[in-house]
Amino acid sequence: MKLKFSFLFTLLLFKVLIFMACSSEAAIHGVLSRKTTMPVFLECKALSSTEIAFRFSQPVKMLSLHLEPSSDIHSYREGEELLITLTRPLKEGEKIIADVLVEDEDRNTLNVLVPFRARNDRVPKLIMNELRTTYSNPRVEFVEFISKSSGNLGALRLFIASHSITRPAYEFPPMEIKEGEYIVLHLRTRDDAAVDETGDDLNLSGGNEAGPTARDLWVPGSTKMLRDDDVVYLVDQDDKIIDAVLLSRSGGFEWSRPTLAAAAEFVASQGAWFPTGGESPAPGTYVLNPSDAVNTTGTTATRSINRNESLERGGRAEAWYITVNSGATPGLPNNTRIYEPR
Repeated sequence: MKLKFSFLFTLLLFKVLIFMACSSEAAIHGVLSRKTTMPVFLECKALSSTEIAFRFSQPVKMLSLHLEPSSDIHSYREGEELLITLTRPLKEGEKIIADVLVEDEDRNTLNVLVPFRARNDRVPKLIMNELRTTYSNPRVEFVEFISKSSGNLGALRLFIASHSITRPAYEFPPMEIKEGEYIVLHLRTRDDAAVDETGDDLNLSGGNEAGPTARDLWVPGSTKMLRDDDVVYLVDQDDKIIDAVLLSRSGGFEWSRPTLAAAAEFVASQGAWFPTGGESPAPGTYVLNPSDAVNTTGTTATRSINRNESLERGGRAEAWYITVNSGATPGLPNNTRIYEPR
């Protein structure tokens, strides 16, 4: 009797263990079969003055959103694109910090802290007019612009390829400008008197070569950004090139750095600069070499690179020249005397 009971108990225990094993395996399989990939944040972009889009790798729900400066949310639409509509327009080109918390269908959460610029749809017609690539204290490198129409500069970005093609050398804060203004971006800051003139007072800034009639802006620090071999381009919030300049001291058919070649290809793809001589081919159908750039041989701290101001735009090398000794004029009309090497 005891033997029979022992056998039945052992058999029952064996069945229980098998059931537990099967149950555990099924449970583990259920857990592993669930989607375990977390949502990935892709980008944040202002679509209009009242609309902001946060894009993710998969559909998400919004748990919270805080904006700094603070703005009230009118409505929102969830999904792979979290579309936020605000009650009031943001200031054109204003820098905003967004703190957004989302979750996916599996309750995986993601918290993102991201800066972005408010939408600026009042971009003026802006062209580069004069550049200095050589540093000689107290004279610093600069890029000068002329505004051909009124508007707001907020959120425009200037890229200098020798510095970086992924990080702008300068991002413009919001500022209203008038038609005909000269804007000088000084690429180093040498003293405390060199302050940005983002308002109406164009005589606010000190610093060497700050003019009383031009709008002076300053890049912090003293890192060299602009060189004799370079690709410089100004873009809007949609990465559309507003204006560009190609520079080369050596000429030839091969850029000295891969970043310069990549930047020249980007400029050509949008038709912002054309090959030397001949007709202007369709964007994206040609390659820009150093031989198509402005020849910077002979430029110095006082001999700057100038656009022929009688031309509407300077999208090819023939529209540019190097001025004579002491001919640099940041914030003023270009000196028309051309440097002639001996």
